[in-house]
Amino acid sequence: MTTLLVTKQILMTLYSRYEVYITPILKFMLALISLLFINSRIGYMESIDKLTLVLIVALMCSFMPMNFIIVMSALFTVLHLYAFSLECAAVVGAGFLLMFLLYLRFSPKDTIVVVLLPVCFLLRIPYVIPLAMGLIGTPASAVSVACGVIAYYMIHYVAQNVSVIASMADEETAAKFRFIIDGIIKNREMAVVIAAFAATVIVVYLLRRLSIDYAWTIAMVAGVVVDIMVLLIGDLMFDINIGLFGVIFGNIVAFLFALVLQFFVFNVDYSRTEKVQFEDDEYYYYVKAVPKVVVSKPEKKVKQINSQKARTVQKTRSTH
Repeated sequence: MTTLLVTKQILMTLYSRYEVYITPILKFMLALISLLFINSRIGYMESIDKLTLVLIVALMCSFMPMNFIIVMSALFTVLHLYAFSLECAAVVGAGFLLMFLLYLRFSPKDTIVVVLLPVCFLLRIPYVIPLAMGLIGTPASAVSVACGVIAYYMIHYVAQNVSVIASMADEETAAKFRFIIDGIIKNREMAVVIAAFAATVIVVYLLRRLSIDYAWTIAMVAGVVVDIMVLLIGDLMFDINIGLFGVIFGNIVAFLFALVLQFFVFNVDYSRTEKVQFEDDEYYYYVKAVPKVVVSKPEKKVKQINSQKARTVQKTRSTH
């Protein structure tokens, strides 16, 4: 355990020292993964489906604010859909605009959630995001989580129904609009996932703020249980064919990731908890103090074994 704590301290020290270099690298990697995901799913416009262009745009994102990654991801998505179908581009573009208005209004600091959720869906571990945001975010983070879910399912729906949309004649513009809008709005699986993830964020947030021992661990376990229960209940009610094994496995991975997050963000020693009481002229104060687990980096000691010998030789020479 001591080795892990020392490693944590070293990593935190390195990040604080080289943050100006590490942050752009992480933003570059996030933008690169997001754009490659979009190109792989709906790469209909050949002019932007090129690795060179993706690298250039990702490099631009590394030096811009985090919101710029969302803007570029949305732009790539709309352009690809425009090359495939104007109706798809219009509907998805309007959806992105609506999400941006909600996102910027309620939780502008959770940009990374909107970008990471579609990628986590692709990796089949989207349950990591709501659990993590419940631990380090606020209830408003549920809005960002919902926006990320909607963004994924819009892209997923179009990719799944390419042949159906392409088979509709150009004269059936109204039918295309109706088919796309109905498919997105009436997507029961998307609605169940949004409800499950939002409930997970709120439950985890409320429990981890309680003044009880092991509040974060209790919140993580409760979040996993709530997520699984809501998804399974939604599956039974709407028959959306959510795989039980995938849900359980994904939540186990999410719990393990949350343990790592807890180690770096909220690592405390409940065995040394102290309850303090004091007062002033107007109030009595009852304070529960839980110390953090901190281990200082061990200092290397250099022992000079030749110094005494060198002084002895020097004295001997001086006597001669």
